[in-house]
Amino acid sequence: MKKKVALNTLGCKLNYAETSYIAKEFLQNGYEIVEFNNFADVYVLNTCTVTENAERECRQIVRRARRKNPGASIIVTGCYAQLRPKQIAEIDGVDLVLGNDEKFDISNYNLFDEKGNLSCINVTSSGGLKEFHPAFSSEADNRTRAFLKIQDGCDYKCSFCTIPLARGSSRSANPGLLVDQFKKLLDNGYKEIVLTGVNIGDYGKNVNLNFYELLEKFVQIKGKFRIRISSIEPNLLTNDILQLTKENEKICNHFHIPLQSGSNDILKLMHRRYKREDYEKLIYKAKEIIPDLGIGVDVIVGFPGETKRHFMETYNFLQNLPVEYLHVFTYSERPFTKAIEMPGKIEIPERKRRNNLLRSLSDKKRNEFNKSFVNKEVEVLFETGKTDGFIYGFTSNYIRVKYPFKTDLVNNFKKVIITSTDNNICSAVENNPEYQKQEALG
Repeated sequence: MKKKVALNTLGCKLNYAETSYIAKEFLQNGYEIVEFNNFADVYVLNTCTVTENAERECRQIVRRARRKNPGASIIVTGCYAQLRPKQIAEIDGVDLVLGNDEKFDISNYNLFDEKGNLSCINVTSSGGLKEFHPAFSSEADNRTRAFLKIQDGCDYKCSFCTIPLARGSSRSANPGLLVDQFKKLLDNGYKEIVLTGVNIGDYGKNVNLNFYELLEKFVQIKGKFRIRISSIEPNLLTNDILQLTKENEKICNHFHIPLQSGSNDILKLMHRRYKREDYEKLIYKAKEIIPDLGIGVDVIVGFPGETKRHFMETYNFLQNLPVEYLHVFTYSERPFTKAIEMPGKIEIPERKRRNNLLRSLSDKKRNEFNKSFVNKEVEVLFETGKTDGFIYGFTSNYIRVKYPFKTDLVNNFKKVIITSTDNNICSAVENNPEYQKQEALG
């Protein structure tokens, strides 16, 4: 019988893409892939280190796998493993700890040697992470959207972030390889390709091609598809990229642009590369060039030294900014960062209070953005699955839309009219005056 492997991923879409690569390695070596809560011969956990919760979850998942099959080989890899291999090796049940380079050679390890008392650790130092490892994946149960890794590592030194230590310096995939992978994903039926990496706007290191030029290559590929940019730093979102997005419908009218704080004092402590005035200018310029642009924002609350005044600066700044939604993170002390040594620690309850306030603001802003599209025509890429008689999908500018289920809509584009919005989901009807009249009459 085939040996079984179960894989679990914590963290970002980049991690999911790399887990998909690992799964393919196991398949090529004769394994069967099973769900992580099933009995397996090998359990692989690809970890994150952005927050303390991710590390705590790692330990819980390892214990769960060990209970499912005490005799299984348990492998922990990813960013947490890269930064704290000895700590992971001390978790009861872990057999093998692999760094962010080593996980791409996972099939080279003999996973069924007689178990010893100590875990095996194989982790290249962060300074040695120089090779680019390609990867792409799809979301679970989704044959519509795929994630393509184009870049890895980061040369920025934000005071709160461990990613440069876990991922190494910025490096990029060969553009020819990326074009081939992009076409292969389209051939496999995917209609939306999400470009992912650690700092994808920095694409171009070691390949003599910048991110804008890579986008130009992608939009020249024939076919009906969309390109979504997962996240891009404000100092790297150039006029060329904005103009290309405006002129080419293949690039989604949607950017996720990290801010982190609306206070210049806190931005300076964070070692960010801009001031709030720079960010504000970029947002208004982007909205002027692309009026229906959807913008998501990363923001951190409870950073050391963030007084109530600083927080209110952030709240008021975001309240008045024409953005669609916020991704709110509660500051979490991370080892090996400068921020952990900074004075002015914010108590946990206050961090959570600020988080809740910004999450409520995010809901309000998303609802306002959605309402601005009521009675307007939008094009939706509908996804697989049927829920309560509806099919769901997203517009180019990241509005979630539901529509009466029809089989032929699965993984296809359709222009519809938004009629209402509720709980951040828009309802839509056929883009046909007679049909809309009938709907209005019931």
